[in-house]
Amino acid sequence: MAIPETNWAGNVTFGAARVLRPGSVERLRELIADSTGARVLGSGHSFSRITDTAGDLLWLDGLPGTVRIDPEQLTVTTAGWVRYGDLAAGLQQAGYALHNLASLPHISVAGACATGTHGSGDGNGSLATAVSALEMVMADGRLLTVSREGGDFPGMVVALGALGVVTSMTLDIEPTYTVRQWVYQDLPRNRLDAHFAEIFASGYSVSVFTDWRPPYAFRIWLKQRAGADGWWTPEPRWLDARLAETPQHPVPGMDPSATTQQLGVPGPWHERLPHFRPEYTPSSGDELQSEYLVPRELAVRALAALDPIADRIAAVLRIMEIRTIASDELWLSPFCQRDSAGFHFTWVQDFQAVTPVLAAIEERLAPFAARPHWGKVFLGEPGPLYPRLPDFAELMARYDPEGKFRNAFIDDCLPPDR
Repeated sequence: MAIPETNWAGNVTFGAARVLRPGSVERLRELIADSTGARVLGSGHSFSRITDTAGDLLWLDGLPGTVRIDPEQLTVTTAGWVRYGDLAAGLQQAGYALHNLASLPHISVAGACATGTHGSGDGNGSLATAVSALEMVMADGRLLTVSREGGDFPGMVVALGALGVVTSMTLDIEPTYTVRQWVYQDLPRNRLDAHFAEIFASGYSVSVFTDWRPPYAFRIWLKQRAGADGWWTPEPRWLDARLAETPQHPVPGMDPSATTQQLGVPGPWHERLPHFRPEYTPSSGDELQSEYLVPRELAVRALAALDPIADRIAAVLRIMEIRTIASDELWLSPFCQRDSAGFHFTWVQDFQAVTPVLAAIEERLAPFAARPHWGKVFLGEPGPLYPRLPDFAELMARYDPEGKFRNAFIDDCLPPDR
């Protein structure tokens, strides 16, 4: 596999002095100990400059891709660079599952957890909440293992690559389960507002999509997990929305062949929870993405705050997705200490045109303490929105006093004097 010069979307060209691909953890430790600045490239699916560095860019797919299942502890330990699609297929084959997956199975385990990436579901935490232990190479080259029992652990999972290089992660697993999904079309906006909590509580994982274009109708992607009472059957019409009779793509008019099976056909968890199949590239990459996380109880008001700029949003938007995520105690998690709703925007790849719209969105969502997704495009400084930022700053000072793992992105988001 060739080492990429840009991220997946092509909006970030890496400026590293060296791009390195170590073949062993021992070699990785040597490289980090000798480096003056290092960052790790996972699957390259971040749209922000979180990975970029003027020092050494490390590509870890040359390390052993070990995956070990512990059926007694109900955990799996995996190399950090392994992608969720591959990990999930192996777990399914052995009869196990993760609690949730993101919309894309193409992303790496360590990169997704480090940035607070998530799926959907009122009761489902982000992907990082499954982490029970991790192994990291620190700035001096030593190998450190931390677990949930450690006092620093809540600051080391969603850590933006700012503390060390994660070589492996241990995740909670559970027995495999079955999911089926349905799509409802043409949900009126007033019904979404009036029944927001009901809609997002209606399935194990629920997403709502809109293109912000008149008549401002929404679509519900409802993923239903098999329960002790079996399946329930959705109504042909619900809240004035109608059940789709053919497969749908999140972006209206696009070919749905890359999406996971719909129309209520049961299937294993890893073939239904993501929106897209791992064997397909969901798009050509010619897009930008942003996401803002607000307190769930304020979601309807926050959505209304965007109404005055609906036309500006629609002019540069491919699709917007709304999801809900459970709170956690991970210090830099966008869901730290609050149940959240996420407003995810997929834009045309025109940063100049998108930037003023982002500025307007951030201004209008500021009263709701909207936290941006670390791996997406945003403009403001998110650090002050995190109550545990001083604790994380202390971790950076203690584990990486010389700032070996800092880069311009970290300095902008988490200034050294914070």
